[in-house]
Amino acid sequence: MRIGWLLCCCWITSLLQAQQYTQWVDPFLGTGGHGHVYPGATVPFGMVQLSPDNGDEGWDWCSGYHYSSNTIAGFSHTHLSGTGIGDWCDVSVLPLTDTNLIREQKIKIPFSHQSESARPGFYRVAMGNGITAELSASDRTGFHRYTYPDKTGWLRFDMGFAINWDQSTDGMLQLLDPYTLVGYRYSTGWAKGQKVYFAARFTLPVSGYFFVDDSVQRGQQAWGKKVKLALQFRTTSPLQMSVSLSNVSTEKALAEARLQEPGQLDDYAKMATLRWEKELSKIQIDTSDTQKATTFYTALYRTCLAPVIGSDRDGEYKTYRDQLRHFTNGKNKYTIFSQWDVFRALHPLFSITQPERHTDMLQSMMAFYEDNGLLPVWDISSWEANTMTGYHSIPILADAILKGNKSLDAERVYMAMKKSALQNQRGTPDYIKYGYLPQDKHGWSVTITLEYAYDDWCIAQVAKKLGKTEDYALFMKRAASYKNLFDSTTGFFRSKNSQGKFIEPFDPLLSEHGFDGQYIEGTAWQHSFFVPHDVTGFAQLHGGPQALIAKLDQLFSASSELHGDNVSIDVTGLIGQYAHGNEPSHHIIYLYTALGAPEKAARWIRVVADSMYKTGPDGLTGNDDCGQMSAWYIWTALGMYPLNPASGEYVFGMPLLKSARIQLPNEKTLSIEVKKKKEAGKTGIASIKFNKKDIPVTSISHAALLKGGHLIYTIYE
Repeated sequence: MRIGWLLCCCWITSLLQAQQYTQWVDPFLGTGGHGHVYPGATVPFGMVQLSPDNGDEGWDWCSGYHYSSNTIAGFSHTHLSGTGIGDWCDVSVLPLTDTNLIREQKIKIPFSHQSESARPGFYRVAMGNGITAELSASDRTGFHRYTYPDKTGWLRFDMGFAINWDQSTDGMLQLLDPYTLVGYRYSTGWAKGQKVYFAARFTLPVSGYFFVDDSVQRGQQAWGKKVKLALQFRTTSPLQMSVSLSNVSTEKALAEARLQEPGQLDDYAKMATLRWEKELSKIQIDTSDTQKATTFYTALYRTCLAPVIGSDRDGEYKTYRDQLRHFTNGKNKYTIFSQWDVFRALHPLFSITQPERHTDMLQSMMAFYEDNGLLPVWDISSWEANTMTGYHSIPILADAILKGNKSLDAERVYMAMKKSALQNQRGTPDYIKYGYLPQDKHGWSVTITLEYAYDDWCIAQVAKKLGKTEDYALFMKRAASYKNLFDSTTGFFRSKNSQGKFIEPFDPLLSEHGFDGQYIEGTAWQHSFFVPHDVTGFAQLHGGPQALIAKLDQLFSASSELHGDNVSIDVTGLIGQYAHGNEPSHHIIYLYTALGAPEKAARWIRVVADSMYKTGPDGLTGNDDCGQMSAWYIWTALGMYPLNPASGEYVFGMPLLKSARIQLPNEKTLSIEVKKKKEAGKTGIASIKFNKKDIPVTSISHAALLKGGHLIYTIYE
């Protein structure tokens, strides 16, 4: 076994000699501000996200870590990337030099950012107690190495550690032998009924131990909502440890742990780096501009952090109801589907960068449907959080079917889509009854109406592909529901009551955070441009393309003031009333191109890219939201964007790179080259050639891109 391990390490070392791309990733980018990302160790889409937790709470600690803090309260094994709600941070471990504070609920050890470093798959920090912590990860295992200042050291395992909404409901810890610990943590919060099991293996034997906050103890095993275990080691050499996770049982976690080498953190870190190199090399760009390279590759890195593996190695997983299931339609079942965010740009990107994993993700959504009765709205640990508006699994699945994904049973998927569109909750019955959702029947009525209309358009396209003509007509009619809320006197989509009258008074700058607002996380300005499926019909409401272009101009020149007693904290990155820090604005700039004004799209793309995507901890202007903020940048840097995410069309904007080479799913490649020309008073894209032929500066199809070849932008300097 050791010989095989050494051969594997030699192979890794030889491959890493050519590595180029992880050097441009900064895991701390976005850990300040409102990015809500974590800096710790993980592998692409891995179950384990091993990262430090500050011990502080609040909106900006949704990932457990914020750059403004200078303490570490533990290293836990699960983290959410860029979300607006805090949860997870399961199986917390804290290295200590003594047990003076062992009974405290949170022990905060000071540290300095100058003593902290990270790269993809590896994290290191020298803590204020003299202990140096180093972390890495594989798919289901976190690897630790602690170097202590003295000959004796301690580890505290804490099943009660929690942040924000989360709280432990039960925990167990059992020392099987001096080298092995197993346990579990049950919790409720954003995810209800969450259960995480683990098995830890040490390279040094436990020399002493005691339990804290246990309700029941029998020998070397204890239970309790906040049960903790202090383990003592003789630390004349560094303590290394592997912690393997399972969502099924401690036995399954232990089986995973026995496949790992707990004393080989350096080698696992190299393997993690190699895996990240493989991911990042799928899009190779010119890196002569180091700041742009850091922005691009950190964004590409963040597009690979969610969804995450939710099943064991053999495909087993449990539902939130504790039902044992076996995922048979792919290699791994995934969880963390933030559909309101990621349907816009992340999943269309996956159709190019993650063809195999994406199929597993789509099948995971269908498995969620089988387990829960509806497609996921926001799946966290198999729990339907029902967070945010719309039923946006539909455009993700529709996009796959319309792009010809043969692994999906289109008829089965279609039935699941229809079930979501006919559900008896989330305002759907009243939306169907009135042709819009009345505000006196359900909050967020404007946003829901617009988003349901788009989702219904997606269903209609699948119905058409499957030859279901009556359904096609039905859902196309529903797709036009957005028109029912348009107010021609103001040029905004506005809420109506069930009598068909607009709600008064109306203030387009009003932001109402909460369930009773008319627009979710925003104002009328940000939500009045969501008609990605019918830009022509949308323009006609305004009086034609030029009138809608004028309205877009007003969006960017409007006051950035927000009115209201409870303004949404999510409205960030304002340019006028365009709010790039939140998803409803992400497609808006590309409407300019669709309406025949690509030069205006180019202008605002440059402004947004330069001001909203910077390097350093404050580099993100808003929540990364499981990779959507980052996916916007990847598409935009390449010169295009999926304005309508299920159309199979990518609308041109303004390339931000000198060159790029994209690895396509069919073993072909697409090379992108950017040339420049000068012409007084001109801006934007002057012309585009694809495989030596001139094409319009409007859009390019997914099918065309998959043919590969050479795309040349000529832009005005």
